[in-house]
Amino acid sequence: MNLELALRMTEAAVKQAYREGATISVAVVDEGGNLVSFQRMEGAAISGPVLAPGKAYTAVALRLATSELAGLAVPGGELAGLPGGRYVCLGGGVPLWSGDGARERVVGGVGVSGGTIDQDVACAEAAESVWHTR
Repeated sequence: MNLELALRMTEAAVKQAYREGATISVAVVDEGGNLVSFQRMEGAAISGPVLAPGKAYTAVALRLATSELAGLAVPGGELAGLPGGRYVCLGGGVPLWSGDGARERVVGGVGVSGGTIDQDVACAEAAESVWHTR
């Protein structure tokens, strides 16, 4: 993950947010969950600077889209008792994969917050598409 690519990814998420009618914050992190790029649209919710990087970090740490976590983190679920803090179990975070087959690994993540869950997911997927076409 480099800064140029991360900036293109955040821009793609913001463009999708305009199409969705949402105001968002978007974060891109590297494979260690470290912030590489962040943008907050004017008027976006004050929670975005915490939730967007949290969703990106969670996607990297758990190697799952955060939209998949809600059902897993409920009592009796596979991830029941997942600690709070940096883990955010709301849709809008996606891991970024590199390689193929047995050598595939997570090399970063995208997190979006500020719209509805569906809007956040759509914006994160727009950023992810930049990763796939790099």
